[in-house]
Amino acid sequence: MSRIRITGGAWRSRLIQVPDAPGLRPTPDRVRETLFNWLGQDLHGLACLDLFAGSGILGFEAASRGADYVALVERSRTAFAALKKHADGFDCPRLDLFCCDAVKFAPPSGRRFDVLFLDPPYGQGWLTRVESRLDELAAPQARLYAEAEMPLEQLGRWAVTKQGRAGQVFFHLLEQA
Repeated sequence: MSRIRITGGAWRSRLIQVPDAPGLRPTPDRVRETLFNWLGQDLHGLACLDLFAGSGILGFEAASRGADYVALVERSRTAFAALKKHADGFDCPRLDLFCCDAVKFAPPSGRRFDVLFLDPPYGQGWLTRVESRLDELAAPQARLYAEAEMPLEQLGRWAVTKQGRAGQVFFHLLEQA
């Protein structure tokens, strides 16, 4: 088991334990710092969806920065148990956890999201599989953050506006074209 830290906001420097689970690779600190420089450090008023939550670090970072609502979706029972333990420790009513497949996730009350974090396991075609769901999950003017094993140009009608690379990870910010 390894640990990562929250890089900003109210929970800055709090550590999150990362269970050993296949395909689980939390977004590195430097990449998260870049992401939240792109999005802005203050997420008040925004609803965020961490669709492949894994360690939950992206969702926890968003909540730490004041997001009004953060849904974390994870299908692995091992990773979900760790997520739940951390969420309980934060005692934050703005966090909502769902143990289900990303493609089958149904947001409560038809909620739509301003920021969607897409960091799926690599080599399994998850981004292509969730592409058809993006329009129903995303609020107008929403932004997507996607990590992939290769550079992206677009995802559905979402175009890459910013991108970077850290080691084997390609990360992207996308907006509706």
